Amino acid sequence: MKRIEIEKAVDLIQDGMSIMVGGFMGVGAPHRLIDALIEAKKKDLTIICNDTGFVDYGSGKMIANKMVKKVIASHIGTNPITGDMMISGEMEVELIPQGTLIERIRCGGAGIGGFLTKTGLGTIVQEGKQIINVDGEDYLLEKPLRADVAIIGASEADKYGNLIFRGTTKNFNPIIATAADLVIAEATEQVETIPPHHIHVPYLFIDYIIK
Repeated sequence: MKRIEIEKAVDLIQDGMSIMVGGFMGVGAPHRLIDALIEAKKKDLTIICNDTGFVDYGSGKMIANKMVKKVIASHIGTNPITGDMMISGEMEVELIPQGTLIERIRCGGAGIGGFLTKTGLGTIVQEGKQIINVDGEDYLLEKPLRADVAIIGASEADKYGNLIFRGTTKNFNPIIATAADLVIAEATEQVETIPPHHIHVPYLFIDYIIK
């Protein structure tokens, strides 16, 4: 396991990349890494996350600092800047039902070619998607979703890179850790080892832990 300085982690994330960001309304987000990316003035990013948090908290800070060209999320209502930029055309926003979003990410991590769901049938969610009939019932084909990088916030990391999340900090983090080419974790606490039966994300999914 490679423990790296936060500056090195920032260098690994290039302008124009797609980034999955952990957290639910900012809870469980990698706050130090987000701040470092803002300081480095990264730009033209596509971010994939449950929501866009708040203007001053979570992934929403990246939007407020004009770093993002596209957002793929299930909810943007708590961050008015997201809505303003969407309406003005300054930033593209793709809204996906929350269950569909996390299942698309899970498929991306598991190497599954997609899944069938009724969610979104007969709505704008259906536009441009293939409809498949199974036993007389129509379903939307939702395709897998992956990213160049996933950045996640953990409660604990051990020397191998195993992770634990406390309470609701778990949210999207364990799933997005499986669905990116490069995974960087930021942990509140770093310990020697985590007992196997306590591990939420095993080390094999984690490329780097921020020191």
